[in-house]
Amino acid sequence: MNNKILSLEDLRLKVEALKPENKITLTNGCFDLLHVGHIRYLNKAANFGDILIIAVNSDQTVKILKGDSRPLIPLVERMEVLAALEAVDYVTSFSTETCSPVIEILKPDVYIKGGDYSPETLPEFNTVNEYGGDVKFIEMTTERSTSGIIEKIISSHKK
Repeated sequence: MNNKILSLEDLRLKVEALKPENKITLTNGCFDLLHVGHIRYLNKAANFGDILIIAVNSDQTVKILKGDSRPLIPLVERMEVLAALEAVDYVTSFSTETCSPVIEILKPDVYIKGGDYSPETLPEFNTVNEYGGDVKFIEMTTERSTSGIIEKIISSHKK
């Protein structure tokens, strides 16, 4: 198993050891069918701290969020692809509808989400604020999306 991919409990212990000297950043998402928008987002996220952790939605929560036809890529493979990225230090998974339980356990210094969210629409915002963490929103720099790529593939096969 990749040494960047950890259970939440192992990651909690790792974060406790790293935290005194390092600024811990966390983001989360489905990361189904990784594309350039994901890469740009993660590279920007890495600039907010010393250690970047990605929490990846389980296959079941992706189905809830994106529909029965998703995910296209199974959780283990999505995690392995993310762990291979230079900007990413650690990867874990979660099975809840929001990332709040992961945030409560790891208490990252900075929690990062895309600019399509705001403090009012981000379910995890209050969780981060409760322990004094910082929430940063990264502007999306591409029109690329997994859903858009899927639609393009489907429409090109209908011709």
